[in-house]
Parts: sequence; C-alpha cells; structure tokens
Amino acid sequence: MSAMTDFLENKLVDHLFRNRSYAAPATIKASLYTAAPGEAGGGTKVTGGSYAPATVSTSDTAFEATQGGTPAAASSGTGGATQNGGALTFPTPTANWGVVTHLTVDDAADNPLLHGALTNSKTINNGDPAPSFPAGALDITFA
Repeated sequence: MSAMTDFLENKLVDHLFRNRSYAAPATIKASLYTAAPGEAGGGTKVTGGSYAPATVSTSDTAFEATQGGTPAAASSGTGGATQNGGALTFPTPTANWGVVTHLTVDDAADNPLLHGALTNSKTINNGDPAPSFPAGALDITFA
C-alpha cells in the first residue's frame, strides 16, 4: 500500500511548504473495504456483523522503522517502507462481510490517510475466525 489520500496530501503540503502544523495521529485504524476507495475517499467500507476497524496506537513498536525492526531511533532506511510490528486484528464477524478487496489507514477522526488493494481478496463470512494482519503482513511504502 502506498497511495496517499487527498486529505493526507493536503495536510503534508500545508505542513511542509505553508508553515501550518499537522500533528501525527496518536491512533490509527485499518479499515476494510469491499469496493475500492480512492484518493478522495469513496469505496464501500465493511459494515455490520460486529465489524469495527483494527485500531493501534502509533509508537516505535506499532510499526517498524524504515531500516527494519522497531528501534527507538528515528527511521534511517532508504526504501521508505514500514510494516506493522504487531498483529492488527478485527472483531469476529457475526454476519457475512463480503469479499474484502481493499484497506485504508485512517486517523482517529476517520479521515483516510492511505489506501490500497489487498494482495489477495478474502471472503469473510459469519462465524469465520477474526480477520487479522499478523506482524509484518501490512506493508506500507512511501515512494
């Protein structure tokens, strides 16, 4: 996943070039979709059946540094990539969620920051085990 939303692009432009503050979110959410969201939002977010986004507090251990691992030092890698340091787990579905094809990373106010297609779509039905991205399975690259 590497596509930024218009929301994040605008925040970064204002922060970097227009001297406006933008605080990094203290909490982020991974949200599942059955139809593709885009830079301006849209798509079809999973709803019902006990669905809720997977939420994580941002920290040095929640996502790896760009050089790999979860050191306390700032990122110093050259690839612009990170991945989740721990599992991101959704609730156990109590209804069919459908064929999940996409994901967004959102801030606590539900503003999508990043969006992308899953490598493999997954049908999630009532009674399936709680969907999860194990540590290292959610790759994010800034290119």
